[in-house]
Amino acid sequence: MNWNFDNSYSRLSNAFKEHIEPIAVKNPELVLINEDLAKELDLDFSKIDKKELAALFTGNILPKGSNAIAQAYAGHQFGHFTMLGDGRAVLIGEHLTRNNKRYDIQFKGSGKTAFSRDGDGRAALGPMLREYIISEAMHKLGIPSTRSLAVAKTGENVIRDTPLQGAVLTRIALSHIRVGTFQYIAAREKKDELETLFNYVIHRHYPELENSKNKALDLLTVLIDKQIDLVINWMRVGFIHGVMNTDNMAVSGETIDYGPCAFMDTYDPKTVFSSIDRFGRYAYCNQPNITKWNLARFAECLIPLIDQDESKAIKIATETINSFGKKYEKKWLDMMRNKLGLLGKEEKDKSLILDLLTWMHEKKADYTNTFCHLMGIEPEKNRIYEDMEFLNWKLRWKERLKTFNNSPKKYEKLMSSFNPLVIPRNHKVEEVLNEANKGNLEPLSSFLEVLSDPYNRKKNISKYQIVTGVEKGYQTFCGT
Repeated sequence: MNWNFDNSYSRLSNAFKEHIEPIAVKNPELVLINEDLAKELDLDFSKIDKKELAALFTGNILPKGSNAIAQAYAGHQFGHFTMLGDGRAVLIGEHLTRNNKRYDIQFKGSGKTAFSRDGDGRAALGPMLREYIISEAMHKLGIPSTRSLAVAKTGENVIRDTPLQGAVLTRIALSHIRVGTFQYIAAREKKDELETLFNYVIHRHYPELENSKNKALDLLTVLIDKQIDLVINWMRVGFIHGVMNTDNMAVSGETIDYGPCAFMDTYDPKTVFSSIDRFGRYAYCNQPNITKWNLARFAECLIPLIDQDESKAIKIATETINSFGKKYEKKWLDMMRNKLGLLGKEEKDKSLILDLLTWMHEKKADYTNTFCHLMGIEPEKNRIYEDMEFLNWKLRWKERLKTFNNSPKKYEKLMSSFNPLVIPRNHKVEEVLNEANKGNLEPLSSFLEVLSDPYNRKKNISKYQIVTGVEKGYQTFCGT
């Protein structure tokens, strides 16, 4: 199969992990395998039968060279600090591709670990397929993300509100090191362990910082920029993570953990889908603020490494974190200009953008389809775009399009690269998951095919673009 393991994280001290193997399951059955991702990883499953693949992707057998561990980490969950860890996941190792790219291979839903607390360590089929759908859609949208290599059923039920089919997801990531990993080690108050983790992250993810004069400060600055870019991408496509705890912020800059996530249809900045987010902490509009808050928690961990003088280190870290607001606004405005096909910068751009968003909010316009309409693409006729206020706004927008030597060819190309035509709409996700739970994978395959090319005009995609109006009251769940 061409596995090529080099398990550097498992060689760290036991402060960082627990050595544990996945718990065997009764009747493994392969549901999905991501052939494109397998090729990117230089893996070849062509000579392996489905029975052996099912055993592999449920953890009943482990590939040669793997070394299974559960990682330790902490996290601020809805603002409350908790010592956590992989409660239902096992990192079986780090796979190196031919060009020396390193990827974590992790099983999610593989059984209890020392960090499971009261959990059963298992996962249900629906949430694992949801993560497969959304993570692959995010990747195709051009957004840094963990990815899904396979989903396999366990042949056992997991008990939630009702008995559900058990499953294991194989997740691929640049690493599973989180802000919460730093919080866990910092809470132990052993500087040598903090330095070990810090140096490991620099070496693995940011070797360009090896010779920096203040590596800790530079890492904080790099992560601020990476997380701003990531969240702006979420805002660009209407993605709502739903559970932006510090243990769900990866230091690699990837989107991680697709639990109660969803995509916004009707534009409303306060949109929340997560059943456990009762006060909108992680609502669409709050994602930038929570990103800054999480980064501040990361900065706290680095204080001993920024400067020997604690008060000086706190002052430097605070100033660095407070750079977030201006950086975010600048990048957000640039992103919105791109969505609208605007070249250059004009003082009135911000009001032009905010006026459109205000109109969309007041008229309950669909976020994705409004930008499709501006590109001349309409999956269905919608009289909302005949509204006089919107037509007047379009006149202002068209005047602005004429500036900075712009042309239809230029702005159409720009808009088409920033505005997806299809997203994983919530009602479609639920439809295909319901069918998959019944054993019918055909709708899921068709859906994944459409989501694999979200920016290009194609025939027969209109049914994936249409809004049903069933979003009101829609809820998503963590799956634990």
